[in-house]
Amino acid sequence: MLNGRKIVALCTSRIYDPPTHGFIKKINESLKERSATLLIFAINSEFYWQEDELTPEIAVYDIMPFDIIDAVIVMSEKIKSNTVSNHIISESQKHNLPVIVIDGGKEDTININFDYKAGFEQIVRHVFEEHDIKNPHIMAGFKDNPFSEDRIDVFKKVVEEKGFTFNDSMISYGEFWALPARAATEKLIESGNIPDAIICANDIMAINVCDVLISSGYRVPEDVIVTGFDGYEEVYLTTPKISTVSCDTMILADATINTVISVLATGTAESTSITPTLIPNESCGCPSHTIQGEMLLSRLNDSFYRYQDDIRIYHDVATKMQTSADMDEMVLRMVNSRITDLYCAVDSKCFDFSENFFTTNNTFKKDHLEVVFDTNFAKYYSNTGDIKASLALCKKERINNLFEGGYPLVYNVLDYMGKPIGYVCYFFKDYDITMYTKTASISNALSLGIGGYVDSKYQEKLSEQIAEMYKKDNLTGLYNRIGFKEIFTDIIEDDEYTDSKITLIMSDLDGLKYINDTFGHAEGDNAIAVLASALRSSCPDHAICSRFGGDELFSVVIGDVDIDAIITKIDRYLDDYNQKSGREYKVHSSTGYFTTTLNEKFSFKEAMKLADTAMYKIKKSRK
Repeated sequence: MLNGRKIVALCTSRIYDPPTHGFIKKINESLKERSATLLIFAINSEFYWQEDELTPEIAVYDIMPFDIIDAVIVMSEKIKSNTVSNHIISESQKHNLPVIVIDGGKEDTININFDYKAGFEQIVRHVFEEHDIKNPHIMAGFKDNPFSEDRIDVFKKVVEEKGFTFNDSMISYGEFWALPARAATEKLIESGNIPDAIICANDIMAINVCDVLISSGYRVPEDVIVTGFDGYEEVYLTTPKISTVSCDTMILADATINTVISVLATGTAESTSITPTLIPNESCGCPSHTIQGEMLLSRLNDSFYRYQDDIRIYHDVATKMQTSADMDEMVLRMVNSRITDLYCAVDSKCFDFSENFFTTNNTFKKDHLEVVFDTNFAKYYSNTGDIKASLALCKKERINNLFEGGYPLVYNVLDYMGKPIGYVCYFFKDYDITMYTKTASISNALSLGIGGYVDSKYQEKLSEQIAEMYKKDNLTGLYNRIGFKEIFTDIIEDDEYTDSKITLIMSDLDGLKYINDTFGHAEGDNAIAVLASALRSSCPDHAICSRFGGDELFSVVIGDVDIDAIITKIDRYLDDYNQKSGREYKVHSSTGYFTTTLNEKFSFKEAMKLADTAMYKIKKSRK
C-alpha cells in the first residue's frame, strides 16, 4: 500500500497480445473503481518452457517494490517458464504477499486455472463421436512437457475407450511451434500412413499442419480432419477455419477480478477451475464459425503492421545515443516525439568506465538504479537548460502523480550484451493496444542506445589507457621517447610558448653498476624507479619527466623554475628513502641542468647535450 492506495503487481509477457491486453484492461478497470493501482512487470518473450534459454528480461521481476505491493498476480502460462514463475512466487512469499497464479497450478498459491485436460477431451471426443474417424493421430508438444503429456494421456484414454489399440505411431511432436510441426507433418506424409484426423495440442501447430497437408495435395477436412486447441484469434482467418477449444483469457479475467477483490479485502481467496469452450469449425467438417472478422483483422494488423516506420526512427535514436560524446548528449538524443509516456532508470555502475560493466560480475540491484531520462524532461530543460535539474524536477513530478492517472504502470527491463542494465516504466494515458505494441521496440532501442553508449565509452577509455601505456616507460612510469616526442612537439608548435624559458634537468643514478653487480639487476631496476619517483615528485606538475633508457632521466620545464629547490627536493626524497628502505645500498643521483629560450634557434638535441654535460660535471666532482 502507498498513501492509502492498494497496489497489485501483475507479472506477465507480451502485453500487446490482444488476449493479454484485454485481460489487463479488465483487471485495471476493476481496480480503478476501488482506488487501487496495477503495476505490470512484463517481458517481451515467451520461453515455451525452455528453462535453459532464459533472457536478461527476467530481471524485471527483481525490481518489484514488494514493500508497497499488496497482492501479486502471476500469468504463468503467458511467461511459460517454471523457473521464472517459481522465482516470482518465492520472492513474493518471502514478503508474506498473497499470490494469485493464472493458468499455472502452483502449490501454496491461489490458482485460477483452465481445466485443460477436460477441454482437450472435449475436442478429442467430438472428432471421434461426430466424425467417426478410424485412424487418429495426435500432434503433441514437447516430449516430457506436462501440458503435452496431459493431452497425450487424454488422447490415449479416448482412443482406447473407442476400441482402438494405442501405439507410438499415433504420436508426432510439433513442439508447440510452426517449424517443428511442419517438419513432423512432412515426415508423416513421407511415411505413407496418412491418418484421417490429426488432433493438435495447440492452434499454431494446427494452422501449419493444415498448410502442409493442403500444399501436398490433401484436402482438409475431406481427406484429413485437423483440430487445434487454445482458441487463438488466428484460427478464424485461416482456410479452412480451425476447430479449436477456446481458453478465453477474458473468462480468466472475470475470475481473477473476484479473487483479487477477496484477497485485498480478506488476504485470501479460493482457487478456481474453469472448463474451456469447444468451438467446432470448418477443419473438422462442422459449419463455419467466426468472431467479428473485421475487428479481428484490424487487431491483427495493429500487431503486425502498425508502426513499422517507427522502428527505423527508434534505430536512429539508438544509434545517436551510442555515438554521443558524453552523458548529457546521450540524454538529449533520447528526446523524440515518437518516444512518449515513459521514464527509464539505469544501474549507476554502468557509468564507471574504469571497468567493463558487461564482463564484470556486477549484481543487478534496485539500490544501484537512478533515473536517467523522463519524457517530460524536454519541458523542464527548455526552462532550466540544466539536465540534472530537469531530471530532478521530473522525478518530483513522477512521485506526486504517477499513481494518479488511473492506468497501469508497465515495466520492462533494459538489457545489453546479455546483462540487465536498468528498466523503463511506461505510464500510458489510455489502453491503446498500438501503444502497448510499441513498448517492445522502444525498450529494445533504449537498451541498445544506453548499452552501446556505455560500451563505447569503456572502449574509448580503454584505448586511451593503451595509448598512454605506449607513451610510458614500463619501469618508471615516465614518458618514453614516443610519449615525450608527442607532447613536446605540441609545445614547440604552439605560439603560446614562443620565447618562453625552457630548462632541461638531467638526473643520473650514481653507482648503478655497483648495485647491479652486487645485488642483482632487479635491485638496479628498483634504484632507477626510486630516482624516477624522486624526479617526478620534485618537479612542477607541468614538467615533462622522461626516460629514454638506462639510468639517465630528464625533465623539461617551461617557464621560470627554481632549479636549486628542485635538486634539493630530489636529494631529500632519496635521503628519506634510504633511511626507510632497509636495503644494503643507497640510492644517490647527480643532477645537472641547462636553461635557454624556446625560439626558432632552439635545438633540443643541443640543449640535452649541455644539460648532460652539466650533470656529468656534478657526477665527476662527487667521485
